Amino acid sequence: MLENYDLHNIMVLDIETVPQHSSHDDLPPIMQKLWAAKTKYQRKEETAEDFYANAGILAEFGKIICISVGMFTGGNGFRVKSFASHSEKELLEEFATMLNGRRSDLILCGHNAKEFDFPYICRRMLINGVKMPTQLNLHGKKPWEVNHLDTMELWKCGDYKNFTSLNLLAAIFNIPTPKDDIDGSMVGHVYWVDNQLDRISTYCQKDVIATAQLLKRFRGEELIPEEMIVFV
Repeated sequence: MLENYDLHNIMVLDIETVPQHSSHDDLPPIMQKLWAAKTKYQRKEETAEDFYANAGILAEFGKIICISVGMFTGGNGFRVKSFASHSEKELLEEFATMLNGRRSDLILCGHNAKEFDFPYICRRMLINGVKMPTQLNLHGKKPWEVNHLDTMELWKCGDYKNFTSLNLLAAIFNIPTPKDDIDGSMVGHVYWVDNQLDRISTYCQKDVIATAQLLKRFRGEELIPEEMIVFV
């Protein structure tokens, strides 16, 4: 089935998220109570304060600091671009403007994106008052009208109870690992403590490239040569 897709109409993306504040103490009192209630069963023996390092995974308490996208180009090439900013609204507006300039039937692809990236972007757009582009707006669409691909879902092969990380799939398909510098658990610290947004952007781009390479493997095709990957 994947061979029926036009690679040049697929945009691969990945997002990086962090807690909205540098520490639990900076949360407004009402949000501290809501955070404790929201995470009551997730944090088990951890306090709400200690568990706040995980706030980036929840759209109500986190924010997007980077969206990296990639498009397949002629001659087995791949073009990568990042939208990274301390201003989430600015980042989302630029990303939306880019999508609005593309075909409405553009296919969006990511790893575990149907569960995380796509809904997270939509929720943060709603919160920031950014109009949702057609490619992300699922309202009124039938399942077969939603142009979203998920490499984790493709790997499941119908198994709904299995989670497989991008890092593991990259390893078994002999794709260069995207986790050679930092991983997702370190992003909040690298952002709030080290103040290295560029480093996070680079990490996000590596995830996009790894996902694109995985898609190529799923299609039974050769990997994109490193020299054919262009950053813009």
